[in-house]
Amino acid sequence: MKNIFSKILLASATILAFAACDPFLNREPMSQISPEGYYSSDAQVNASLIREYANILPGNSGGYGYLGNDVDTDNQMDAGMDNKFLNGMWKVPNSSSNWSFTALYYVNYILEQVVPKFEEGKITGNQDNIKHYIGETYFLRAYYYYTKLTRYGDYPIIKECLPDDMEVLREASKRAPQNEVARFILEDLDKAVSLMGNLNLGTTRINKDAALILKSRVALFEGTWLKYHKGTAMVPGGPEWPGGSSYTYPSGSIDAESSWFLNQAAAAAKEVADKYVDRLTDNTGVMQQAENETPNPYYNMFASVDLNGFPEVVMWRQYSITYSTHSVPQAAGRGNYLLGLTRGYVQNFLMLDGSPIYTHGTYADGDGYYMGDKTLADVKKNRDTRLSIFLKAPGEKNVCYNIGDPRGTEVVVTEPYPTITLGDSERGYTTGYALHKGGALDCNHYANYGGYTGAITFRAVEALLNYMEASYEISGNVDATADKYWRAIRKRAKVNEDYMNTVSLTDMAKEGEFDWGAYSAGKLMTDKVLYNIRRERRTELLSEGFRNDDLRRWKSYDCLLDGGPLAGFQPEGIHLWNTPMEAWYGDSLIEGPDNPKANVSGRVNSEYLRVFQTVRTENGYDGCHWHLAHYFDPIPVSEILLNSEDGVTVSSSTIYQNPYWPVEADLSAIK
Repeated sequence: MKNIFSKILLASATILAFAACDPFLNREPMSQISPEGYYSSDAQVNASLIREYANILPGNSGGYGYLGNDVDTDNQMDAGMDNKFLNGMWKVPNSSSNWSFTALYYVNYILEQVVPKFEEGKITGNQDNIKHYIGETYFLRAYYYYTKLTRYGDYPIIKECLPDDMEVLREASKRAPQNEVARFILEDLDKAVSLMGNLNLGTTRINKDAALILKSRVALFEGTWLKYHKGTAMVPGGPEWPGGSSYTYPSGSIDAESSWFLNQAAAAAKEVADKYVDRLTDNTGVMQQAENETPNPYYNMFASVDLNGFPEVVMWRQYSITYSTHSVPQAAGRGNYLLGLTRGYVQNFLMLDGSPIYTHGTYADGDGYYMGDKTLADVKKNRDTRLSIFLKAPGEKNVCYNIGDPRGTEVVVTEPYPTITLGDSERGYTTGYALHKGGALDCNHYANYGGYTGAITFRAVEALLNYMEASYEISGNVDATADKYWRAIRKRAKVNEDYMNTVSLTDMAKEGEFDWGAYSAGKLMTDKVLYNIRRERRTELLSEGFRNDDLRRWKSYDCLLDGGPLAGFQPEGIHLWNTPMEAWYGDSLIEGPDNPKANVSGRVNSEYLRVFQTVRTENGYDGCHWHLAHYFDPIPVSEILLNSEDGVTVSSSTIYQNPYWPVEADLSAIK
């Protein structure tokens, strides 16, 4: 047994090293991993399954927002503008590790080996555990496919390991319509839910509730995608859809298909949300600033080593100082590694009484309840505690336990003035706005890449949010269940539970100045209830990796198209010029944009710090722009040619390119 596990660990390292280089569907698993007859005990099945967790599921990769779905959106901006917002800069790749079937092959291999043996009674050990392991494997395949659905839309559905036969492989490479991919994901998740049942193997393991949350997430994504992209090339059967001239939906029409997914989302979300709505992690409303102060469980849910004490955490990933660490606390202790919150995101958070800030004087000065934005401390006062707890301000304590611990080699105990000149790629503050979120309160987590706090994979509150949105999209009403969920979320945030008062005070013209999610298909929303459901989602899931997918499924990026209402949008940060914050930096600031030595944007463009307008020559100086093609990633040219009849004729390939992307490498979007 020792020899078997040694070989499994060796093979796991080999997979991680080479998975990104493997373009084939039929790569044989290494004999060290899966010799004939290996899957004969529950321990063997479990060992092989656990290896795939790290290959498919996300973990802590550096800090909240580092998963790629909040960064480079209207929530957070990197120091350099992302290519998707720059005309002609996002280009078709020749190859890409994202179009890889390696992880899928190994999951399919496990199912192919284990399921028949289990049904024939040939696997020894705890049979309930084995069922659970099979359910986890179906979940992993579903999660793999979800990442491909959101990235590429249409995608090959492959349920088995394939022989080394090019014609078989070419046929299997055909892309299924995205709604059928989504249906396949839901089928796998239904199997996972049935097989795992209520067996509890701990919340570091995939479980039934996690499967239901993922089901609601996938169904909500596809249901809203079909609704808001209807009549475009981005949905099966739409004009210029590359999958063919016509398509018949399983439900009969695209509207019926959208409704089917939304109903699936609501049902799955409710099953989880009802269990957790009264068990959300408590929030004291303040960030602990000294060892003798009362801890805030809500803050600690994102900053603790052991997340078992937080019932809201449905699934999490464990780290260890000995075996696996990360740099989340270091990121939170500095400027989030040059990933700054935007002015628009900060403004979107409500006041404690539930009112939008623009109902209280000007953005700059406020009216005495909203205190304005001339200092970071003022921005936080009387605000939604999800902002006031996590937004950093000078003078606040980043740690309060074991200060001086020698392991804290990278610790910043007291928050300084934000370093906005971006001279340090690790310590700079891109927008001036940065987060405490994920910052451990114990100094010993601040060794170089030495954090080992747990990483949340699924939080139950997502189920509440998914139900609220899906049910409203179905009926146009906030039903009693959604009402209960919404009030519970706002109560925990210390915000007035009367969300309809917020709705009555909402001015969509004001919201549309900075919030891309206030738009769908290039038009400003008129339904203020639905908008505030979107707002609630945005504020609760602060920097947890949802925003880009949300903006894409709502077709919100259309607002940035040339001629759109926000074309050329300039992301902004803190109110730098003509405020007390300007004095923080003395004579160190060199204004742009006409001075080639400039280190900050100049007041000639805005009193607010602009990340991409320091000098006129930098990418992004003319703001954010969008192309319809960018809703999906381009298919790598090598994959298209690999599946052609002769290796060179694109038209004979079984794989078609995504809408408005060329079929030649290094070319940018057509539209």
